[in-house]
Amino acid sequence: MAVGLGLPDKLHPAPTSPAKRPFYRHLYVQVLIAIALGAGIGHFWPEVGESLKPLGDGFIKLVKMIIAPVIFLTVATGIAGMKELASVGRVAGKAFAYFLFFSTLALIVGLIIANVVQPGAGLNIDPATLDAGAVADYSKKAHDSSLTAFLLEIIPDTMISAFTGGSILQVLFVAILFGISLSLVGEPAAPILDFMERIALVIFRLVGILMKAAPIGAFGAIAFTIGKYGLAALANLGILVATFYLTSFIFVVGVLGAVAWFNGFSVLKLCRYLKAELLLVLGTSSSEAALPSLMDKMQKAGCDKSVVGLVVPTGYSFNLDGTNIYMTLAALFIAQACNVELSLGEQISLLLVAMISSKGAAGVTGAGFITLAATLSIVPSVPVAGMTLILGIDRFMSECRSLTNFIGNAVATVIIARWDGALDKDQLDLALSGALPDEPALPPIEADED
Repeated sequence: MAVGLGLPDKLHPAPTSPAKRPFYRHLYVQVLIAIALGAGIGHFWPEVGESLKPLGDGFIKLVKMIIAPVIFLTVATGIAGMKELASVGRVAGKAFAYFLFFSTLALIVGLIIANVVQPGAGLNIDPATLDAGAVADYSKKAHDSSLTAFLLEIIPDTMISAFTGGSILQVLFVAILFGISLSLVGEPAAPILDFMERIALVIFRLVGILMKAAPIGAFGAIAFTIGKYGLAALANLGILVATFYLTSFIFVVGVLGAVAWFNGFSVLKLCRYLKAELLLVLGTSSSEAALPSLMDKMQKAGCDKSVVGLVVPTGYSFNLDGTNIYMTLAALFIAQACNVELSLGEQISLLLVAMISSKGAAGVTGAGFITLAATLSIVPSVPVAGMTLILGIDRFMSECRSLTNFIGNAVATVIIARWDGALDKDQLDLALSGALPDEPALPPIEADED
């Protein structure tokens, strides 16, 4: 069987070892160069940088266009290929237990670092002088995104609307039900399963085509960010930005690194394996931009297709380590800047509210800022208007949120696959050692195609 999609060898021949290519033909090198060029244009020619925003937006729309079929085909065929349907519930149970533990741990880490560093101390901001209207839209979205509404939104109006509504969880919901139905029907459904696997081969080739435009998307997105907000906005609240990046680094290397080491792999080697995707996330400030590629690479790295299909999409909504660190860190920054003393009990309440609100607004555009608004609106001690203090630099922190979320979900996929006995450790070692092709899409069929 071929690695990744689980297709018969006659449909997906085993790739031969690729010839060594010039460094500039590697996707991660192209994205890195594009980010550097975009940052330069945004800094020296801000108006030109702002005008390049459609390049980034267009690329993200291209990727979002393909997310629904990738998730549906991967999950449905993966579940249909399971010998026991009980394994679906087992994988989901392990995934949610993992998500709950590490998401809560991320909130705690953010809380601890904020108390130790105190990035907002000394600013002495009077809440009455803040413009609450600047964050009114975010507060409204946070109010609309209750936990109950979020759970009901998982159920689409129709099966077709799940693919047109842009909700990852709706697609996942339909895919799980369809996969279970295929499994229960059994042999009569075999032609449908075979057809879906053939379609999946085409879809993942399409992902490879779209990824060729990644440098253009990263170029436009980073040029817009620097052009619109400028490096001055970053410097004004540099302590908070630096603290957030440092905290996320500690969480990834210290916490995730430790659990990865305990499970027999290196988080740094995993990041190296996913370097092209990480640079893409950095350039676009969107972890969704690399979702299809992450699912493909995790399968190539030896994680079972069914585990990848369940863990990655749900992780994008429930395993938001970077967002959780940001929430507690930013909330305490606002409190410190406004000279609001929070007792230990109030900080614990803030933590509990954040645990719930981070799930209620999952999958919403600008989820990090929206979940922060939701948290502060329920904890009256900290003024919601204080969010205006970080509104200008939120875009710079969104890159770190997305990167941390992305790495957290990659680590979760490997660990849960290992826990479920669905990990090919030899294949993982090959991938992390750099022995596999580093392109994010399926191997090309023609030898001279890249």
